[in-house]
Amino acid sequence: MNFREKILPDPAALRAWREAQRAAHRCVVATNGCFDLLHVGHVTYLEAARRLGDALIVAVNGDASVRALKGPGRPLNPEGDRAAVLAALEAVSAVYVFPEPDARAFLELVRPEVYAKGGDYTLDTINQAERRLVESYGGRVVVVAGVPGRSTSALVRRLAGN
Repeated sequence: MNFREKILPDPAALRAWREAQRAAHRCVVATNGCFDLLHVGHVTYLEAARRLGDALIVAVNGDASVRALKGPGRPLNPEGDRAAVLAALEAVSAVYVFPEPDARAFLELVRPEVYAKGGDYTLDTINQAERRLVESYGGRVVVVAGVPGRSTSALVRRLAGN
């Protein structure tokens, strides 16, 4: 499959993708994040998340939400580029860019069986509204270990000489 075909352009495409997974009785794992500069921590985490089910969908924060979360100098890469790089990974089944400040609308549409978050979180520190939503329909929230010391923010600081 061409990586561009893995990028879902709108909510209708997202719903259609999810329905196809249901029809095939596939366990869907969802995750989300900025994924501004892809590094070994990201790919390790995404591979581990993919192993939790049959298909992994990655929701990418849109540019405006990355700026709100990370500051005016971010993102370093625009949302379309970030989505394309993620879609090119073998572990990633689909990618969706979401504009909202959190992933609740995305999660409501996808209703994944498993919602994976990176090891920099705990069940108590993830967005609790997202957690309650997933658990309300019987989904599981799983924290997946990443690679300690690997983060985009740390990499940006290092590149800036800090």
